[in-house]
Amino acid sequence: MTSRRGFLASLLAASAAPRLGWAAVGSPTYLAAAQLPGGAYVLCGLDQAGGETFQVALPARGHAGAGHPSRAEAVVFARRPGYFALVIDVATGRVIHELVPPEGHQFNGHGIYIDGGATLVTVEQMAEGSAGRIGLWDVASGYTRIDGFASHGIGPHDARLMPDGRTLVVANGGIETDAQDRTKLNLATMRPNLAYLGPGGDLLDMVELDADLRQNSIRHLAVRSDGLVGFAMQWEGEPDMGWPLLGLHRMGQPPLLAEAPLADELAMRGYAGSAAFSVDESEIAITSPRGGRLHRFATDGRFIAAETRADICGIAPHPEGFIASDGLGGMITIGPDGARPMARHDCAWDNHIVAL
Repeated sequence: MTSRRGFLASLLAASAAPRLGWAAVGSPTYLAAAQLPGGAYVLCGLDQAGGETFQVALPARGHAGAGHPSRAEAVVFARRPGYFALVIDVATGRVIHELVPPEGHQFNGHGIYIDGGATLVTVEQMAEGSAGRIGLWDVASGYTRIDGFASHGIGPHDARLMPDGRTLVVANGGIETDAQDRTKLNLATMRPNLAYLGPGGDLLDMVELDADLRQNSIRHLAVRSDGLVGFAMQWEGEPDMGWPLLGLHRMGQPPLLAEAPLADELAMRGYAGSAAFSVDESEIAITSPRGGRLHRFATDGRFIAAETRADICGIAPHPEGFIASDGLGGMITIGPDGARPMARHDCAWDNHIVAL
C-alpha cells in the first residue's frame, strides 16, 4: 500500500486557478468517509437518494470532515487524536493543503467553516493533559493558522456555529487521553461540559452535568435554527447503567436530559455516536453503532421510537426526516413511518454524515 508520505507527495499541489463549485462534482448533499473492501480509505459525495456523486482517495482513515460552503473543497480530519487534516479539491481528487497542528497539539476529528467559508475552525487538544483548544485558519491565504484559544474544557471533540453566526458551542468530552495510544487516563475524575464561546474565545456560558453523570462524555452536537443544542453522550463508567445519552440545551437555561425507556436505553450500550435534527426540526435522533440502534426524540425530550440497524452511526437531516449510514455500506431514511432502505454501497461507512 502507498505510504501516507508518498501519497501526499504525489497529490499535494495547490492551484492558482479558481476552484469549481459543488455542481462540478454532481451537486452532492452530503459528505461521508468510508473504507473500501480492499482496505483503502475514501471520501464520498452523496446525493439525497444515497447515490455516490464522487469518490476521492484518502491516505488514512477519515473520521469526519467539513465542506466549504461554495467551493468543491473539503477538509478531512484524522481519527482522534490525529496530526493531520487534508484539504481536498474534490473535483480533481488532489490534496491542495495539509494542515498540521501547532507543536504539542492534536486534531480531534471535527471542524467547521465559518464566516461564509473564509475561516476554518478546528477542534484540538494539547497532547499532554488533553486541555482543549480551538484553532482558526485563514482559507484565502492557503489555510494559514491565524489564531487559537481555549475550549474551556479537556478532550473536546465537536464544535458547531450557533445561529447568530458568531458564537461557537463546543463539546468538551472531559477525557484525558494518552498522547500516543488513545488510552483514557482520568475516567474517575472526568468533567465534561458544553461551552459557548464568543469570537475571541471568551466563555459566554457553560453547562456541566450532575456529579453522578460526570462520566457521561459530551461528544457530538446538533444545532437547531432557533439555538436549541442537542448533545450526544458516551458513558465511560460502569456498564449497563442505562443513563440518558441525549441532552438538550439553550443558553442561559439548565439542560434537559432526554430519556428512553430503560430497556431501550440499555440497548444503546452506553454509546451515542452521532446526533442530528430532522429536516423540519421537530425531532432529534441519536445513533449507536455498538447497540445497532437509532433513537428518535421530540425536542421537548419525549421519546418517540427506536429503529434497529446493525452498526448504524452516521446521521443527517433529509427531506423524509433523517438519512443514516452504517458500517455495512447501507443507507436508510427515517421518517414518520419509520426506516426505509435507500441504497447500499460496497464499503464500510465511517461514523459521520456531513450535510453540505
